[in-house]
Amino acid sequence: MTTYKIGVIGGSGLYKMDALKDIEEVRVDTPFGSPSDAFITGKLAGVPVVFLARHGRNHHLLPTDIPFRANIHALKQLGVEYLISASAIGSLQEAIKPLDMVIPDQFIDRTRNRVATFFGEGIVAHIGFGDPVCTQLADILADSVDSLNLPEVHLHRGGTYVCMEGPAFSTKAESHLYRSWGASVVGMTNLPEAKLAREAEIAYATLALVTDYDCWHPSHDSVTVEMIIENLHRNAANAQQVIQEVVKRLNENPPESEAHSALKYAILTPLDQAPEATKTKLQALLHKYL
Repeated sequence: MTTYKIGVIGGSGLYKMDALKDIEEVRVDTPFGSPSDAFITGKLAGVPVVFLARHGRNHHLLPTDIPFRANIHALKQLGVEYLISASAIGSLQEAIKPLDMVIPDQFIDRTRNRVATFFGEGIVAHIGFGDPVCTQLADILADSVDSLNLPEVHLHRGGTYVCMEGPAFSTKAESHLYRSWGASVVGMTNLPEAKLAREAEIAYATLALVTDYDCWHPSHDSVTVEMIIENLHRNAANAQQVIQEVVKRLNENPPESEAHSALKYAILTPLDQAPEATKTKLQALLHKYL
């Protein structure tokens, strides 16, 4: 099986770029069920890359129903070491405008109905998550955006992403609460994705693509579905350019991320005393510690 060190999770349109060559579909079975869809693999400037439509190519999965564990585990099986999460989000700040890009460095988890760990069943691990984004990968993302001089796009480095359960959007009271916390953007998908990527020792960073202001904004009621869809398409086109640049830079100078050894001191259970069935289930994550 080909190894893909670079993975991208996002909308189904991200991989539809002319520069992607040798395109194939790959289906992966995991101990945690089936991923959201088949993976789309190919090469950008000769570099192997794997893409996954987070909600499925027909957008049939609610945020709560995304098989996060299967998605991340499958990427680990494919050899992914660097994962870019392209995510549509709403802005919580006046200065963060539709079509802007944000590279958050913090998350607030407001989800309620999602499993956020691979562990359990006889093996306990507590990853460090104080800095939930890989700094090196985030810097490469930001530098890539800056280098492209994309029209109408302003980049915001850093910020806090509030991940809510959905599928309904925020109430105005919730939106104002998130603003009072100093949060930057709100979305529905990046947790537990980021936590699971850290447990899988995959460097993770978010490219947050602003489609609209959240409902706190005085002009929110003038935002139409058509406007949001148009912004989604424009954001996808911009994100394609960013991904190509990131892939080039990662290939030329892949950083060593702290995420790549996240489990080194996180596993509390003596693995020689752990259940064999659980060790087998987590083989892809634990193999270098067994």
